[in-house]
Amino acid sequence: MSFKAEDDDSMISSINIAPLVDVCLVLVIIFMVTAPLLSDPAFKVNLPRARTQEGEEKEKITVSLAGSGKYAVNEQVFTDREKFFSALERTVKAGASKLVVIKADREAGYGILTDTMQRAKEAGASSINIATEQKKK
Repeated sequence: MSFKAEDDDSMISSINIAPLVDVCLVLVIIFMVTAPLLSDPAFKVNLPRARTQEGEEKEKITVSLAGSGKYAVNEQVFTDREKFFSALERTVKAGASKLVVIKADREAGYGILTDTMQRAKEAGASSINIATEQKKK
């Protein structure tokens, strides 16, 4: 009794890639689940609360930064960042007061805040203050 395969003379010439695709999809799912866990900071930082003193009223340049992409120099509102920066530089250079007070919204990014501080300093601002909300006692 001899057992013969039906296609004994044909060789297997292709590779079944279905198991390979399954393993790759499982790996992708594992990476998607574990990636947010790896992005946590190394340690928790508690930022200080602001205990500020009321500033004395003197001539100042007020810069407002909203999280929605609106910017203002004194009462002049801008939506274009470059026009805002050029108006800030003109106001600082032309004004007698070199005190700049920045009122940044909580949703405004650090990038726009640091860029504003740098541009004001380059334009000749002698003092830059960041306005905060008074902490309740």
